Amino acid sequence: MNTRADQLKAFDRLLTIMDELREQCPWDKKQTMQTLRHLTIEETYELGDAILDDDLEEVKKELGDVLLHMVFYAKIGSEKGAFDIADVCNSICEKLIHRHPHIYGDVKVENEEDVKRNWENLKLKEGKNSVLEGVPKGLPALVKADRIQEKVAGVGFDWEKPEQVWEKVEEELTEFKEEVLSGNRDAIENEFGDVMFSMVNYARFLNINPENALERTNKKFSKRFQYLEEKAKSINKPLKDMSLAEMDVFWEEAKKTLK
Repeated sequence: MNTRADQLKAFDRLLTIMDELREQCPWDKKQTMQTLRHLTIEETYELGDAILDDDLEEVKKELGDVLLHMVFYAKIGSEKGAFDIADVCNSICEKLIHRHPHIYGDVKVENEEDVKRNWENLKLKEGKNSVLEGVPKGLPALVKADRIQEKVAGVGFDWEKPEQVWEKVEEELTEFKEEVLSGNRDAIENEFGDVMFSMVNYARFLNINPENALERTNKKFSKRFQYLEEKAKSINKPLKDMSLAEMDVFWEEAKKTLK
């Protein structure tokens, strides 16, 4: 591993390259925070994919892409006279020190939950009107549900046992089934949302990240379906001409082959 001096030297090299690109490259010169925004989101999702695949070499590369974007925003901020990379680093350092009084102060904590509660209470003392202010509006709904539940749990609004949450899941499932029978589309959608929200809550009690769990299933399904497509090609039979029973044979093969 590199020494701290090597790490600082590498970061300084990145800052120097950013300065040079901003001055000399036609593309880099034209970029604004607004034009970079969607690219940053894309890079973040690519990092997330690499993490889920446990591909550390790819994680390293994607972290570099994300770090470049952070440096890029700071460069633009410095050009506007608003902030530079030192301000960004010092800002997060001050926040971390303030939000960890059990490390940098005399507050005592027993476990991770105490840390979370202190974190949310400190944010309220900083002038926030709601513990939910820190949940970005643009988050995907599944991630947002998880973050909302984490936030309110941090101030004590939570179930005590996983069994209680599962009872809520079953209650919401019953209500959902009733609305399906009624045929009221709006009510069905509302109840389906309640089922998903309660399942996200149950996942939290089991220490499962719902977004990661669903994405793993997406990847697993995609690999199995692509296996099915390849098998169909090998026998020169389009999927649309195959019966469900025929497709199921290859699907079961995929389940055994692709672990």
